[in-house]
Amino acid sequence: MTTYPTRTRRWTRAEYDRLIEVGVFHPGEPVELLGGELIVSEPQGSVHYTAILLVEDALRAALGPGWLVRTQGPVALDDESEPEPDLTVVRGGARDYSREHPSRPALVVEVAESSLSRDREHKGSLYARARVDDYWILNLVDRVLEVYRRPIPDPSALFGWRYAAKEVRGPESSVAPLAAPGAPVLVSDLLP
Repeated sequence: MTTYPTRTRRWTRAEYDRLIEVGVFHPGEPVELLGGELIVSEPQGSVHYTAILLVEDALRAALGPGWLVRTQGPVALDDESEPEPDLTVVRGGARDYSREHPSRPALVVEVAESSLSRDREHKGSLYARARVDDYWILNLVDRVLEVYRRPIPDPSALFGWRYAAKEVRGPESSVAPLAAPGAPVLVSDLLP
């Protein structure tokens, strides 16, 4: 019996968007394009979804007008990546993105339980490569907020980039988004 090596096909963002356009993937289907690979997202539990709502409320209150807090919406990071982070903060309003997804988020937040390792290594490297300056992981396992900043090249990282700075903030701490340094958010307000 002859065996053949497993081959995979990498996808571009344009191809992925076309698959959505022709109905291969439906709105709300748990699929993301990450580094050219189609990844099925993990299902959400009630704690995870509650955390998303709490982060959304806290960021909207802290940032005020001129900033849009998007939940689970696509971000056009590069030609081979269109993740759907749990939350994304971008300049402007909803109508500013009616024709295309935002590509330069000021802040990306992932809420993590079972996806913690993937959010740190896989998505962290991907967001760093896209030069997202402010990346947060609300770590529900340890009940802390991990704050990643200063993307730098690193050939050993999955996508060739990583964050040079990482801070872990406990529930009693606060953190201000880089986009609004005068608007601190209490970590306890983010945790369910």
